[in-house]
Amino acid sequence: MKTMRESFLHYLWRTRRFDMLDLQTTLHQSVQILHPGEYNTHSGPDFFNARLSIDGTLWAGNVEMHLYASEWLGHQHDKDPAYDSVILHVVLKEDLPVFRPDGSRIPCLELEHRIPEPLLHRYVQLESAQTWIPCQSSFADAPEIIKNQWLDRVLIERMEEKTKTVQHLLDHTGHHWEEVLYQTIARNFGLKINMDPFEMLARTLPIKLLARHRQQPHQLEALIFGQAGFLDAPFLDPYPQLLIREYHHLSHKYQLNPLRKEQWKFFRLRPSSFPTIRLAQFSALIQQTDHLLATLLECNSPSEMKALFKVTPANYWADHFQFDTPSIQQEKSLSKEFIDLLLINAVAPFLFFYGQHKGIDRPQDQAFMLLESLPPETNSMVKIWKTMGCTCSNAFQTQALIHLKTRYCDHRRCLDCAIGNALLK
Repeated sequence: MKTMRESFLHYLWRTRRFDMLDLQTTLHQSVQILHPGEYNTHSGPDFFNARLSIDGTLWAGNVEMHLYASEWLGHQHDKDPAYDSVILHVVLKEDLPVFRPDGSRIPCLELEHRIPEPLLHRYVQLESAQTWIPCQSSFADAPEIIKNQWLDRVLIERMEEKTKTVQHLLDHTGHHWEEVLYQTIARNFGLKINMDPFEMLARTLPIKLLARHRQQPHQLEALIFGQAGFLDAPFLDPYPQLLIREYHHLSHKYQLNPLRKEQWKFFRLRPSSFPTIRLAQFSALIQQTDHLLATLLECNSPSEMKALFKVTPANYWADHFQFDTPSIQQEKSLSKEFIDLLLINAVAPFLFFYGQHKGIDRPQDQAFMLLESLPPETNSMVKIWKTMGCTCSNAFQTQALIHLKTRYCDHRRCLDCAIGNALLK
């Protein structure tokens, strides 16, 4: 069956949603499932430590599954010792017998005629659907309680996925939590388009180094713009000339090698999002927030956290978007929308991981409260979810829906999804 995948057999075995009456192998040996085993999503047999009775003999071992028995050879399991302990081969159809290295035949259970027709029909509908998500036509039929519980679960999955980057930073900074927070925020200051150069910049300018110059804003900004590669040309304005002099001294003192200015992208960005403006805002954040980690952990409300990011860059930037290029005077403080993105993508995952790693609940509670307090994201994906009747009243919900779409629906993981399972019943 072209629309069936092996994962459907895994689902049937896990849930035992097939005809269990008079189970027999293809050699007419009786089969009794005492325990289906532990589902394995890594290499090796599909289920570990199953307990079965085959023709009255108790067996403990592993279970492997394929749509067709011949896939055992196609996957070269006959040459892999990890499969020598398989006690049952579960297939849709046995098109050839399979043997162990000692020559004994592995018992085979066929499911082709044991799958309930309504269940198979619903599964085929999901697998063959060409809609935005496989269950789009029946999504509304799933019970609300299941949807809500599942969205809570996938939000945690999303947080855990995002914290992999935080874990990587922790490992590479010698467990320097302040540095980890600083680099996490720096990455997200560039959003998608300038994330990489912001990350490289933060690595070359540790927070300990910048903290030494927090009381000298010109030196702090000189370090940031100089390391970013934006002080490599002569300027007419006195302000960038001052920064060049400061950076010349500091780069020699700390033996710094700057990034190339070409690594930063301006194309298709609004002037308010130019890298130069983001760097000026980043400099202001570092200058105006001392011991950010401790301050964040002491916050008693999301509004207190948001207030930490309400910073304004140096006066020069009030009427400039780039050096030596005057513009109409305009407020250059971090916008509410940008602060929300930083809180969603940097602060909340960091707090979640910090609490998880330290074994304390408060930072994780802070992360969830923060997401629940932030407005829903406005993007094309969220708009479609809304048309399907989903509640999108805060960032907690939209983050969960984004994860559901990108990690489940787009990969047709309906059988791993509680909503998909509910629709199959």
